[in-house]
Amino acid sequence: MNYIQQAYKGQRELWMFILTTFLVAGIFISNFVFYLVSDPSDLDAAMDAMKSWNLPANVILAINLLPFVFLLGLLFILVKFVHQRSLLSLTTTRLKVDYKRILFSFLMITIYTVVSFFIMYSIDSSEIEFQFNPVKFSILFIISILLFPFQIGLEEYLFRGYLMQHIGILVKNKWFPLIFTSILFGIAHSANPEVGAIGFWQMMIFYVGTGLLLGIMTLMDEGLELALGFHLGNNLIASLLVTADWTALQTDALFKDTSEPELGSISEIILPVLIVYPLMLLILSKKYGWTNWKDKLFGKVEEPPKENYKIID
Repeated sequence: MNYIQQAYKGQRELWMFILTTFLVAGIFISNFVFYLVSDPSDLDAAMDAMKSWNLPANVILAINLLPFVFLLGLLFILVKFVHQRSLLSLTTTRLKVDYKRILFSFLMITIYTVVSFFIMYSIDSSEIEFQFNPVKFSILFIISILLFPFQIGLEEYLFRGYLMQHIGILVKNKWFPLIFTSILFGIAHSANPEVGAIGFWQMMIFYVGTGLLLGIMTLMDEGLELALGFHLGNNLIASLLVTADWTALQTDALFKDTSEPELGSISEIILPVLIVYPLMLLILSKKYGWTNWKDKLFGKVEEPPKENYKIID
């Protein structure tokens, strides 16, 4: 069975899919609705209101991440007890979760991000401030290590896992859920301050492009492990390494970017999607021996014979 076919291992009535999606994805839906109905000045006002609380950056980060703990737990509960599926079937086609895959993709994006940052820093550091505070950074590190796995876990298990699998068995193909969940992933981040600072379409290229990268990883590798590691590494480094006043993650990171979001930021966002992401897919394909790209990304999804799977008790 391929990754999308894992959804056949459980109950899959339409009302279950609708209920689970709205209960778990409510935070993303509300963010998009808020973006659609709000004037850009309202978005700025919302950010200013949060700043007016005068709460430490670490406290605000924890407040923003804690809901993901509840939502990921809720998704797991609904999958387990409503859909009557194992969490392993939501994660991978392998007999157990491959933590080495998670580690490899985590290190791949982490090394790339750190090296590229310090190359740019060595070329021009005029608008980057070193703001290391041992106490604040230690607290940030603990919060990030404890809570970011829940945040990225929810996004991956929801978009690349639950939605991709269930939409796939509804439409009976792989390309539509890949593209659709990538667009949803972009829309879910539309209320992030980067969108207002840099531009909607520029950021959508980045978010949707990242969603496509993670979705291709998942379908080609028949599991979420690579996407989980990549997403975790990306968000952890974004939190710990460098922050800016116009980003969603305003933390007590090691560095602060004081520049305005101009063409340089746009190139740093779009170029990875066009150049770096394909190279990373090439690296992964060589390491894990990916073949038959056409079928894995564009093939049909058929219900397997009944004797090949069982409903999880």
